[in-house]
Amino acid sequence: MKLAVQEQLLPGRSLQEKFAFALDAGFDAIELRGKGDFHFAGRLTELKRARADGVVMPTVCVDMPHFIGDFDPAKRKDAIQQLRSQLTVIAELGGIGVMTPASWGQFSRRLPPFEPPRSPDEDREVLAEALGILGEHAHRNGVLIMLEPLNRYENHMVNTLAEAVSYCSMDSIRIVGDTYHMNIEEDDPCRALIDAAPYLAHMQISESNRNQPGTGHLDWGAQLATLDAVGYDGYLALECRLRGEPEIVLPQTAAFIRKYL
Repeated sequence: MKLAVQEQLLPGRSLQEKFAFALDAGFDAIELRGKGDFHFAGRLTELKRARADGVVMPTVCVDMPHFIGDFDPAKRKDAIQQLRSQLTVIAELGGIGVMTPASWGQFSRRLPPFEPPRSPDEDREVLAEALGILGEHAHRNGVLIMLEPLNRYENHMVNTLAEAVSYCSMDSIRIVGDTYHMNIEEDDPCRALIDAAPYLAHMQISESNRNQPGTGHLDWGAQLATLDAVGYDGYLALECRLRGEPEIVLPQTAAFIRKYL
């Protein structure tokens, strides 16, 4: 397994400077963030230059105001177009793929009014349609679209790894595990990882409190040993808040995780 860190967590004015810091801190790659309004495609020259300089950028985490599961058809359509563009860009960079949740911050069944304006069957139809479009585009470009489950307070449609797996209708659609969300939603995180292993393309890591690993109560030894046992050889990408300055916290975090690898 290899370690990545999201670009916004790294000090530095350029991707080259950020990557140099990441390597010194004990990481192997940078995870990019894909904003809307075709901002990510607008970075193509910057990204190609960084790749030519040896910066490793295998994955993109969507960073948009609306998503493929939005209740508004126009916003869903835009999210699909944005993700198609991001898939094209990451393919040009020789990367793995782009990840997205069904939605974020749109609705929670745990908060009033408790019942969303769309039925579960309608939710599934909307998500399956969007992922089918994105899966076809990903396949043509030789990359993956990866669905990430979020916890019940951030999303009402896809909360567990098993629910995400149910949408993997083609080889170019895979799933992302996130240790923070899994801590809330999975009855047994290790069992969930074992069951989802054939579809697991990527992992994001943070603590039970959403800060850096080592500041909460997650059993890192058990979860990382499980990933090793099922043959997972992808990235562990740090996506969290930092409790402390990055110059101090990031090397400590990389060392903390590597002692389990």
